[in-house]
Amino acid sequence: MHGWIILDKPLGLGSTQAVAAVKRNLREAGFGKVKVGHGGTLDPLATGVLPIALGEATKLCGRMLDASKTYDFTIRFGTETSGLDAEGEVVATSDHRPSLAQVEAALAQFNGPIEQIPPAYSAIKIDGQRAYDLARAGAVVEIKARAVTVYALCVSAPLREQNDVTPRCDATPEVIDEITLTADVSKGTYIRSLARDIAYALGTVGHVSMLRRTRAGPFALQSAISLDRLNAFGHGASQEDIILPIEAGLVDIPALDLSPEQARAVQQGRVLTGIAMKDGLHWARGADLRPLALVQNVDGILKTVRGFNLMP
Repeated sequence: MHGWIILDKPLGLGSTQAVAAVKRNLREAGFGKVKVGHGGTLDPLATGVLPIALGEATKLCGRMLDASKTYDFTIRFGTETSGLDAEGEVVATSDHRPSLAQVEAALAQFNGPIEQIPPAYSAIKIDGQRAYDLARAGAVVEIKARAVTVYALCVSAPLREQNDVTPRCDATPEVIDEITLTADVSKGTYIRSLARDIAYALGTVGHVSMLRRTRAGPFALQSAISLDRLNAFGHGASQEDIILPIEAGLVDIPALDLSPEQARAVQQGRVLTGIAMKDGLHWARGADLRPLALVQNVDGILKTVRGFNLMP
């Protein structure tokens, strides 16, 4: 049992609980004990794409953690909470509300490389303790700013169309209480912090009232299944489109076809030279198209990064 289950995680379910649900349903479906891991934590208050790796695919979890991700999120203006989300106590308020045009103008400063301070309620470790544990205990949590990259940030298309009115010279710009945005971001980006900083840039405060991950690495919502469908699989429903092959997590890097002799060398962890290919990460496969390993080519020297133990 090797591959991926892409769960459309529902509201209120933690990532660890989602992994436990997958394990339970695999057992109930008759697959016995399977190694399971997830490719990136998703808060209980968030929904959307949670890649869950099975068997040899768990070797790709680290790569999935490093992948870029896309989110839809709603900022509710006027109230900042301790967790920067819909839970937690109110820590700041503001009567100021921005207009849609002001929001759009402010987004430009958050595109590209930026620095942000993660939320106090985050899993970052401070002196060996999780920040959220310290925050819940009432300690003052000081987290250093970190560099992240926002590849794209815009008002979500459907909302923009609903609010797209032609301004009149004598009209006062209509202010808004909330806005839904779409962000494509690098690893380590905290959407709650991004929302906080956007609100600050607009002269107000805010918090995230809705957060949905629509893509994680190569996986998008189109390949995700609901928790109900996962549970149906555990009770005997067909596994068609439930478990994706391990190579589904490799479609964003080139495949490298190897001869039988080269395939044996890669499986043994030996270095290959003289293969005409671009530098960078590839996934090597044999004549049967079975994934053999992640390999890295640098100046014509091909080394195995991670091997897969998949039976033919």
